[in-house]
Amino acid sequence: MKRADRLMAILIALQHKSETAQSLADKFEVSKRTILRDMQALSEIGIPLYSMTGPSGGFHLMDGYQLPPLQFDVKEGLAILFALRAMTKIQDTPFNQERWTALDKIKAIIPDETLEQIDPILNHVELEVPNRNYKTPLLMSLLEYTVNSQWLNIKYRSKNHHRWVEILPKRVYTAHGFWYCEAYSHLHQEDRIFRVDRMDNIEVIESTDNMTPSQKPSGKDTTRPAPPIRVIAKLTYQGALQLEQDPHIGHLVKNITDNEWEIDYMCPATEWNYTVNYFFSLGLNAHVIEPEAMRNEIFQLGQNMCHRYSAKKNPIENDTSEINLKEQI
Repeated sequence: MKRADRLMAILIALQHKSETAQSLADKFEVSKRTILRDMQALSEIGIPLYSMTGPSGGFHLMDGYQLPPLQFDVKEGLAILFALRAMTKIQDTPFNQERWTALDKIKAIIPDETLEQIDPILNHVELEVPNRNYKTPLLMSLLEYTVNSQWLNIKYRSKNHHRWVEILPKRVYTAHGFWYCEAYSHLHQEDRIFRVDRMDNIEVIESTDNMTPSQKPSGKDTTRPAPPIRVIAKLTYQGALQLEQDPHIGHLVKNITDNEWEIDYMCPATEWNYTVNYFFSLGLNAHVIEPEAMRNEIFQLGQNMCHRYSAKKNPIENDTSEINLKEQI
């Protein structure tokens, strides 16, 4: 970054909050001495700066000082418009209207000659977001509760249940076209991921630590959770590409040879059924090496699949096979 650009970036940062010389040095990847020289340069051209010591210390701008309207260069404008265009592809967001008005406002303040350089690039680059058909009416409320670290009682539709679950939300994020909430589940006694569009109702509750026994979830398992299970699998190139998209274990995929990839990780015991079905869905693009129990369950799923599509079976037998397969899955 050129020095003139860094000086402007320092001023923008100080408009939002105070900064220490070290925090600015870390942000702009320069030495602390360089930042101190930059501060001296800003003072010499009349920027009203002052410094303080102590817990709230650092460099400050005098109250009332405002920078003139900002101008974006091509790369800055491209970065902003690219991000906003990606957000417009998400089916439902907490900022449904704002994403469009913000896009129009940014375009309005970017000079025409800059837009003429940006538009051709935007037409050839995009962030792919799957097209989903769902609504998340509770998303904005959930976001506010998450920021305030509030305990919640949510009515949640999972694969096997439609029940109330007490959670402490930690973060809300979007992936694969859906909105998710990472939260501590009082029922499961561990962090879990919840799809926001599957939340039918949200109630704010007191911390579960202060609950009486009658208020706590019935049927809560007080036994020690089962230890995680080590999973090792060999992957083809296609299998590696598919597994790399998983937000939790995708980063663990390793290239072993030119034609072979591998994943080796500890699978939570609560994710056993999901993992068995996931590797089964990869077909010949994955080969589970261990544990043996997982290999056996995948083998059983494969037998059920063969039974379903066997030409020798009559329709009644095929119906029975379908029921058995559903029970496995």
